[in-house]
Amino acid sequence: MSITGIILTFLPAMIAIIAHEVAHGWVACRLGDETAKNAGRLSLNPLKHIDLFGTIVLPAILILSKIGIVFGWAKPVPVNYGNFSKPRRDLVLTASAGILMNLWLALVSALLLYLSSFIPALYLQGIISLFLLNMVVMNILLAVFNIIPIPPLDGSKILFGWIDAPWAQRYVNAEQSGMAALVILIFILPVLGNYAGLELNIIGSFILKTTAALVSFLV
Repeated sequence: MSITGIILTFLPAMIAIIAHEVAHGWVACRLGDETAKNAGRLSLNPLKHIDLFGTIVLPAILILSKIGIVFGWAKPVPVNYGNFSKPRRDLVLTASAGILMNLWLALVSALLLYLSSFIPALYLQGIISLFLLNMVVMNILLAVFNIIPIPPLDGSKILFGWIDAPWAQRYVNAEQSGMAALVILIFILPVLGNYAGLELNIIGSFILKTTAALVSFLV
């Protein structure tokens, strides 16, 4: 992959990740929690959100390895759920905001991609088209990844955050255990499956197939 290709892949990934986090903070602020606002996290300045490993190193490794999946994360936007007037409802709304932002960006990018065909300069048209196509792919990929109901992903809060039961709250808050489970499911299990001659890439297959279906629908 050329340097231009890497930039045009990495930049949409960074935009998708940062917009996702800003959306969480903005909705939380609208619902009464200004923690993210007071911390300066409603800014689109990448320096406010970059996590060295999750925003730069991991996406770069995945892009260069060409394994077919790219994802990452920014520094989580701080949210104090105690500031919400309706904590369970507002938790779900805040968690949904990032996914909805990514889907909205994917839709807008798809519309602009159609319009890019009217650009007369072919080289410029190719660059812009590649950028917009990657915007569609990266935003859908991030939305699909985050809908998985394993903490700390948003899907766990959307599906279980509204349930007023001790087990549900323990599950949603089990972020370290959930992250370990994701590493095992996405990276370790598929490798073990390859050695055993088994297809164990369940999460990766779900992400790739769902993303491909949604991208083909838009573009």
